[in-house]
Amino acid sequence: MPNSLLFIPDISGFTKFVQTTEVEHSQHVISELLEVLIDANTQDMELVEIEGDALFFYKEGEIPSQERLLAQIETIFTAFYSHLKLLEKNRICPCNACATAPNLQLKIVAHCGELQYIAVKGNRKPFGQQVIEAHRLLKNSIDSDNYVLVSKKLAKEIELPIYYYSKVFRFKEGKDDYDGKEVEYIYALIDREKLSLNTYSQAKKVVFDRPPNLTFDKQFPVSATELMEYITNYKYRHEWVKGVDDFVFNENEVTRLGTEHVCVINGKHLNFITVTKEVDPEVLVYGEMTTSPPPLDALYQFYSITPTSQTSCNLRSEVYWEAKSPLKKLIVFLFVRRVFKKNTLQALDGLYRFVKAKPLLT
Repeated sequence: MPNSLLFIPDISGFTKFVQTTEVEHSQHVISELLEVLIDANTQDMELVEIEGDALFFYKEGEIPSQERLLAQIETIFTAFYSHLKLLEKNRICPCNACATAPNLQLKIVAHCGELQYIAVKGNRKPFGQQVIEAHRLLKNSIDSDNYVLVSKKLAKEIELPIYYYSKVFRFKEGKDDYDGKEVEYIYALIDREKLSLNTYSQAKKVVFDRPPNLTFDKQFPVSATELMEYITNYKYRHEWVKGVDDFVFNENEVTRLGTEHVCVINGKHLNFITVTKEVDPEVLVYGEMTTSPPPLDALYQFYSITPTSQTSCNLRSEVYWEAKSPLKKLIVFLFVRRVFKKNTLQALDGLYRFVKAKPLLT
């Protein structure tokens, strides 16, 4: 029976990350990263299962060439660190989970061997000694959490030299004892600075050369970070914004610059995107804009949150709109301003009632 590839990308620092940061946001971040790793599978490997912070892939009866395997490893590291860079640069959430996400690292273990299989409720999964050995290799003596480890067995199979080096890889030897059996491997520490990280769209700060069309201030009896979570987490929107049939958003994504969501009002879809603007360093700001609402050409709403104590803050809501044609400007003057003023005040009152009734975030 031909050898098969066993391939395990494992996000390093996951346990500490979850224990010491906000659980919901850390779960969202890990979920996003796991999806990024799955999408970076260029070798048609089969995903056996998601093992918490790790993915277990295999390629039955086939092992990619040395060139293809190293390219696959580089692709996964590049995708992982590109996404961490996106999370860092487009972050608006001040919580520890989002702030420390860029510190996460990645390790990959690659092994090979003849596989046995077990059927679990109709699902066929690799089983046996080689699977156990691949997972044991995750528990090694490498003094880093950012590396690729290739078992000596796999290195021999693909003729990968022990001291192979390139721009990204510089392999060296290692070995560890597992239950009295010595297992040899080669490994390379990965320097993210040597990866050609993917480009990403970074939302620019919106700049206005005029005051907002509407401004409202309201005091809230919660910390600035808590209020920021209630505003930016779209799962809460239906609690304090009335008159909307539905909010459509990615439930497994932390809101950041460039995040999109849809408000469905009377069957019409208003597409919003998260933006920001310049504020003082101590102020938290969340903004969203849409070009969907008739008769306006664009609508911006910003929520700026200024701490006043550890358990209170001031919220300033600012609304800007653009109406280019004379007819649109007339409609805005006669009707739109009054409607937006009413709706914004209702939303702020609804947010206040919701915050007062909601248990403190933990």
